[in-house]
Parts: sequence; C-alpha cells; structure tokens
Amino acid sequence: MNNFFNYFTEDIGQVFQAFVEVLSAIFNFLNYLFNFPMRMNIIKEHSESFSTTDWVMLLIANIMIIAVCCLIIYFIGKLIRKIFFGGISKREYERMSAQVRTLQRDLLRSNYEKDKILAMTMGNPELPPEEEEEKKEEGEEESTELVPSNRNTFDSPCVDPSDSRFFRLTCVDNYYKTEYVKPEYDNEMNLEQICERFRNFAASQLKLYYDLDMMRFFLASMGTSRIIILQGISGTGKTSLPYAFGKFVQKDTTVVSVQPSWRERTELYGYFNEFTKRYAETEFLQAIYECNYFRDPHIVILDEMNIARVEYYFAEMLSILEMPLQEEWKVDIVTAVWDNDPCLIDGGKVQITNNVWIVGTINNDDSTFAVADKVYDRAIPIDLDSRADPFECEMTDPVYISTDRLNELFDEAKRNYPVSQEIMDKLELVNAYLIKNFRLAFGNRIMKQIGDFVPCFIGCGGSEIQAIDFIVAKKVLRKFESLSLGFMKDELTKFSNYLDKVFGKNQMAICKDYIEQLKKNN
Repeated sequence: MNNFFNYFTEDIGQVFQAFVEVLSAIFNFLNYLFNFPMRMNIIKEHSESFSTTDWVMLLIANIMIIAVCCLIIYFIGKLIRKIFFGGISKREYERMSAQVRTLQRDLLRSNYEKDKILAMTMGNPELPPEEEEEKKEEGEEESTELVPSNRNTFDSPCVDPSDSRFFRLTCVDNYYKTEYVKPEYDNEMNLEQICERFRNFAASQLKLYYDLDMMRFFLASMGTSRIIILQGISGTGKTSLPYAFGKFVQKDTTVVSVQPSWRERTELYGYFNEFTKRYAETEFLQAIYECNYFRDPHIVILDEMNIARVEYYFAEMLSILEMPLQEEWKVDIVTAVWDNDPCLIDGGKVQITNNVWIVGTINNDDSTFAVADKVYDRAIPIDLDSRADPFECEMTDPVYISTDRLNELFDEAKRNYPVSQEIMDKLELVNAYLIKNFRLAFGNRIMKQIGDFVPCFIGCGGSEIQAIDFIVAKKVLRKFESLSLGFMKDELTKFSNYLDKVFGKNQMAICKDYIEQLKKNN
C-alpha cells in the first residue's frame, strides 16, 4: 500500500501539480490582461519616448491580444456546446422544429385548397386521386359499431386524408386542427350600418351596384328564413349578390352548380361507394360540414336551382329546416361510423348549424322547371329584374361579423319593431278579400314570416309599409300564378284598387306592379 502512495505522490501528484499550474497560469494571464491600471502605468513609463509609429504598434499589439482571447473563448464555447448539446444550439433546434411544423401545416393547407379548387373547376364530386389501401376484405360490409373506442376526435392527431373514406372532410378537420385562427369580430355595427357598408363595399371593391333597398331586402330575408330565392332575368346579379356578401364578411360563398340530371338527395350530400370504399363527397356536404368549425355567416349558392326539379333533390333539406329545434337539423350521411371518419360526423349524421344560409338562383325560361309551392312557402323570394346605376363612394373595407351577433341584431329588431296593430288589421281585411274573391288566404307560415321580415327590414333602415308591400307581393300574390287568370283581369284591377283603399294610394307599389305584370302575361 505504501508503494502505491509513493507512486501516486510522485506520478499523479505531479499531474495535479501541473494542472494547478495551468489554472494558475490562466488566472495570472487573465489577471494581468484585465489589470488595466497596472498596464496603463507601464505604458506611461515607456510612452514618453514613443513616436507615432510606436503608438500604432502599441495599438496593433493590444488588438491582436484581444483577438486571440476572443478566438480562444469562442473555440472553448463551441467545444463545450458540441459536447453537451450535440453540435446544435437550443435556439437553432427550436427554429428547425418550428420550420418543420410550419411545413406540415402548409402541406395540409395546400392539399385542402387544391381539393377545393379542383371541386370548383370540375363542378362534380370527384373522388381523390390517392388510392386507399384495402382495409377490409372484398365484399365485407360497413361495421355496425356506431362509435368505435378509438374514434377520431378534434383533439386526436391529424388523419392522413388518403387513409379516410372522406377525403375532403378529413382535409377540413386537419386544416382547423392546425391552421385556423379565429378572427376578431367587429360586432359594433347595427343592421342599417351593415346594409350601407355592404352596398358601398360591393360598389367600391367589386364594381357591383345595388339599390340600398335591395340590400335591406336581402339582409332582412336572412333574418326571416334559412332559404332565399333570387329570381330574374340573366345578368342582373343574382349570383353576384350572395357572392359579394361572402367577400364582405370575409367568408367566401360556396357555389354549387345544379345539374339537369339531379333527382335525389345524393346529388347534394353524396353517397358511399361500396366498390371503392370511398364516400363521394360534394361541395354542398363539405360546406355544411365546415360551417360547424366557425361562427362567420356562410352562404351556399344553388346556382340555377330549377334547372332540375327542386322538390326532388331538395326535399330533405326543406323538411330538416322545418324542425322547431336547431339541434334537430341533422343530415344522415352514413349508417355507421369508421374509426378514421371526420371528427364531426356524429352517429353517421352531420349537424346543420345556424350560420349557414342557402340561396338559390332561378331563371324563368323554357329550359327550367317551375318551382313547387312548398319550396316558395319556406323561402323568401327576391326579384332582381334590373341592375342599379353605378355610383361613386369611398373605398370600403370588408368586415368580420359573427353569426351570433347577426342573429342577436335580428332578434333585437323583432323585439323593437313588431308589426303594428294597424297593419295587422289591414292585413286581415286583405285576407278576407282574397278568400272571398280568389279563394286564397294567408297561411300560418306566411304570417310568421311577415312577423319576422317586417321588423328586420325596419331595423335595416326601411319603413314598415315597404316591408309589407314586399312580403305580400312575394309571399301572397305569387299564389295567383296557380290560378286561371285569363278571365280574371277585371278582378285583378279591382284588387289593385282595393289595396289603394286599404293602405293608401300607391303605398303598395310592388304589389300593384306585380298585378299589372300578371294582367299582361295572361
């Protein structure tokens, strides 16, 4: 043992002594380097005889000493960082991780946007180009379990769209899981300000010109019904009006082009293909599904909706929107749910939210079908027979307004501007006249729509008599088209005079113009 201590003292002791001397030398070096008072005294002792060249050499020598010290410190720090951090700084690692996450989000968003663009340009529900791996044996039917234990939810990781039978809806899920940022809503405007700003925005930004009353009719119709019908001759802006509203609220309108072959519900909602094990999704299904993720008002346009029979493919939606509770507005999509199905398909159904409005455009010509009464009864029809003259206005920016605020404004208008008792009494007189002379009457649904439309129109800045004139013409007098009016021109003239008697001369201008149009066409 003593021999080892002798060895340790002679060998290892000298190693430690040398290490201590190195540390001492480094300490002395640093102590001398940063002992500026001592070094300044030395410089003073020798500087009396310094020439200009000597001063320059002194400056260069000190700069070189400082540079050597900085290099030594840099290489020592780099060595320590390489040893303890694997050669990558923490900041660099975090930056690279953030770039990877950003690239993943960009990829998901690009796939989602690509699918939307393809759907808009193709105009039909194409299946995704990726081929799904076979997960079931050939001939096997859908699972009967409605909610599997590993059900895809919003909190679960993103699902590869190519692995899901719902390619588009899965892209929607992934986008809102990773990319969507809720906007800050401008909820300070009232209905009148929204109408005026919408009109100025359409004119200044889109070069689309509409009368202010048209904006009031459109917005008041949104407060009355979930379905709006825009009808008139081609080129009057039927599609442009809801399109402009989508731009105005910064939630682009979905345009669904109706095809002449449409005859059933699958044209709107799609269907499950048993052969490919894919669901043929449609623009309409994607739009109502996506509305569950945000609170912006969203419009879905059924362009030229009467090029096929509306009551065939749209019957289910009419029935759903008639449900008294909004929680009951659900569309059956599939009979069973798979594990990787979109998050918001609950029990095979998709919820229709109260932030979606359906606007159908109609051209009344020989190439289209007549729209059934049950469709008109549930909708608010608006005629666009002419375009407004261009006008100058200030450049107006779009807005963010939430559906909750919009519905709150509608409810507030209904409380503050109920239909007056005087108008209700006059409507009762008109109803009695129609029953006696034309066998027509105001139904309960029409009375409810009058009670909703009139206050909303007043809240938008219009008058009560304007609202009554519009709603009576569009909801009541429209029923005259089902009558044989060829032998009733005198009765129509008498009814026009009766409106002047009840409401005042030329107060019901829209109704009187509509009656004159009926007389010319029959």
